[in-house]
Amino acid sequence: MVNITHKSNSLREAIAVATLEVSDPATMDAVLHRKVPKGDVFEFSRAAGLLAVKKTSDVIPDCHPLPVEYTNISFDTEGLEIHIRVEVHTIYKTGVEVEAMHGAAIAALTMYDMLKPLDKGIVVSSIRLESKKGGKADHKVPQGLRAVVVVCSDTVSGGSKQDESGKKVKLKLESYHIEVTAAEIIPDEVDVIRQKALMYADAGVNLLVFVGGTGLSPRDVTPDTIRPLLTREIPGVMETARQYGQQRMPYAMLSRGVSGFINNTLVITLPGSTKGAEETMDAVFPYILHVFKVAEGLRHD
Repeated sequence: MVNITHKSNSLREAIAVATLEVSDPATMDAVLHRKVPKGDVFEFSRAAGLLAVKKTSDVIPDCHPLPVEYTNISFDTEGLEIHIRVEVHTIYKTGVEVEAMHGAAIAALTMYDMLKPLDKGIVVSSIRLESKKGGKADHKVPQGLRAVVVVCSDTVSGGSKQDESGKKVKLKLESYHIEVTAAEIIPDEVDVIRQKALMYADAGVNLLVFVGGTGLSPRDVTPDTIRPLLTREIPGVMETARQYGQQRMPYAMLSRGVSGFINNTLVITLPGSTKGAEETMDAVFPYILHVFKVAEGLRHD
């Protein structure tokens, strides 16, 4: 199966529709008046559809087992057609499109099985996804955002270690079509960090990302330097990142990263390790970019 461990739980919904068409009005009459010898077609197919939704991962190899929080199966008739509508919700890392379509398919096949003694011309004409919601695809990234990445590291700035974290962060930002206008490497020095933060905030960049210096060593001074400069802190950003990280490794709770605005520039501080930086990006992007839609004065020409 595809690796989804980097994803975050979120509400995901899907609606699928299957259409079954009978060939004889008498068949439809028997369905509507509950006269089918095998039983109530609607109730039997509803039960089968519910079971199918729950068992999707058992029969479709690449589907992940997931908690089904809600399923509703309804029916509508039009002429000789029966429309089966299956709605599924979950709070998980991946969507429920296939679960909804599987439920619709099995409900339609159950109807077919129950009606075939009465009608040899039954056709399951379509099974389709009607809609889906949830996941990162629903979060549109504002256009024209400009970012700067600043790596805070004595070892990298001194040349004894190569920068990997900053490069990964830059690539992640660019994957969201955010222009990275500058990328710098500086030592873990309070005055240098402060100077860079104020300089880029004055320059009006939308997003300023510091990488490194968020731990507990004596030289980890990035949060201590940035926090006093923030004109508006956003605690939930790093709370989310630490919670996300803690589910993946036991030391994420020790990260001291902060986030907020310096005037109109959004500032976030990431761990210096490549994995820590990437996981923090996975935890908060693209959702953090919503601030550029709801706050005033954050867009710059």
